[in-house]
Amino acid sequence: MCGIVGVVGREQASPRLLDALKRLEYRGYDSAGIATLVDGRIRRRRAEGKLVHLAAALADDPLPGAIGIGHTRWATHGPPVERNAHPHATDRVAVVHNGIFENFAELRAELEDKGYVFETDTDTETFCKLVDLHLVEGDEPVPAVARALRRVQGAFAVGVMFAGRPDILVAARHGAPLAIGFGEGEMFIGSDALALAPLTRRITYLEERDYAVLTHDGAAIFDAHDQPVQRAVRLTTVSNAEIGKSHYDHYMQKELHEHPAVLGDTLRQYLDPKTLEVRLPALPFDPAVVPRLTMSACGSAFLAGMVGRYWIEQLARIPVDADVASELRYRRPPLLEGGGAIMVSQSGETADTLAALRLLRENGQSVLSVVNVPESSMMRESDGTLLTVAGPEIGVASTKAFTAQLAVLACLAIGFGRARRELTTIDEGRLTKALLELPHLAAHVLEADAQIRSLAAEVAQARDVLFLARGSLYPIALEGALKLKEISYIHAEGYAAGEMKHGPIALIDHSVPVISLCPSGPLYEKTLSNLQEAAARGGRIMAFTDAKGAPALRSFASRVTVLPEVGAFTQPILFAIAVQMLAYHVAVLKGTDVDQPRNLAKSVTVE
Repeated sequence: MCGIVGVVGREQASPRLLDALKRLEYRGYDSAGIATLVDGRIRRRRAEGKLVHLAAALADDPLPGAIGIGHTRWATHGPPVERNAHPHATDRVAVVHNGIFENFAELRAELEDKGYVFETDTDTETFCKLVDLHLVEGDEPVPAVARALRRVQGAFAVGVMFAGRPDILVAARHGAPLAIGFGEGEMFIGSDALALAPLTRRITYLEERDYAVLTHDGAAIFDAHDQPVQRAVRLTTVSNAEIGKSHYDHYMQKELHEHPAVLGDTLRQYLDPKTLEVRLPALPFDPAVVPRLTMSACGSAFLAGMVGRYWIEQLARIPVDADVASELRYRRPPLLEGGGAIMVSQSGETADTLAALRLLRENGQSVLSVVNVPESSMMRESDGTLLTVAGPEIGVASTKAFTAQLAVLACLAIGFGRARRELTTIDEGRLTKALLELPHLAAHVLEADAQIRSLAAEVAQARDVLFLARGSLYPIALEGALKLKEISYIHAEGYAAGEMKHGPIALIDHSVPVISLCPSGPLYEKTLSNLQEAAARGGRIMAFTDAKGAPALRSFASRVTVLPEVGAFTQPILFAIAVQMLAYHVAVLKGTDVDQPRNLAKSVTVE
């Protein structure tokens, strides 16, 4: 979602703010802006579209000043035009904001009654003018912000700058992440550690309803009751060097080629290659006795959780419910005493997943989270955490983080199976060995790049695409359809192959590619039969399979892509890489913005 940066510094702020905003581009945005103090007065530059437009505006009309705030906006209230871009400002105060003020309409009406005229469609302007009102009424800057924070409702992070005060920034959060960076005689704020990577490694994260007063000498942090509090300062592991594209054309392309390394790094945390045993850290629930698990996430992370559900139920015989987090919150299912929950997120900041996590904990469930960001809100609020080792994922469409999540969930399933004595030591060794082979097998999938690119040339001509699979590959069919929609803007749907006759078969004709995940194994014959039914109705069958499954498919499929032959347990991970590569090449051929597709954000920090 929106990205926030700020600096109370001793050198020119604008270049540093612009550079920090570039590191937040991965979150998704549609406008951007910067404000500094120039001779004590608030001055802004804002631009619609990408940061190159803001950079051009700054080049034409520079902003001096050593204190400033910056923002990349993902539109929620009002279209993505310059007048709605942040920072929002009056003569006295400037504000940047990530999130939503849910009661802004009520507050806006109140402020209009007091004579305020609004210039934008945003909820953020309401907060800005509310702080301004308190300043007009005689409050000093910090009490003015504190009063305004007590009036607003929603999930948000804000950075606030004041005219005539080059020595102070105020930052606050409730439901959206915000980091404070400690420099030498200067201080910083950022939506995440990546934004601050070249500026400092010393980071602290505000907790729920905290606000902070930043000066050149440090940060004073207060809780919702205006009481001073201490928050731990840590050395972040995020490196500025991790965010380059190297020689690749897109971040997504680079991240696809990082699959082998990411799988190896993640699996090494949880598997012993010598003993072929799973080594899980202490868990917040005992898998040997937990009566039921709830799995919840959003987007691709939820699809990883769906695969995890197959694995855990099959290997450990633990019942697992799987809900998208935005529905779990409102469905409010009955939860068993002593139950556990597994939450999955790349960023660890997804608003709906965090809300579901809190609901589950409030109802007595012990929560284990699988996250990629060690300093994230989900890690801090969970009862236990398993980290993926994917590194920063800049492309909005998740790739390497998704397979890393699958790798962790596969390790959990094996560990749970052993704990419940559903798996023998021999079973554990066999499955662990299969996981340890994944990095080099993933490299073999990447070697099919030219073949998949050729397939993409046909898919790119389609208006509608169907993905079909069975068993634990069904969620991967959903992932393939999701990726294609996200970055190529082609309508695509994923279905369990056995469901095709219950509706989707009506869509099939010669213009609709039917992309099937059909490796050899227990479900091969069933899936093959479904594909033959589609082919008989003119469907263009494009199959991903292995060497054993290829001959029968070649008798009627127009395209057959052969992937490495593996057991059913690890097939979802390899096939996920293949469908992600397909989506990437289709998007490139269609000329879309692969890394920052329209309307999407990397970290969805609003409902």
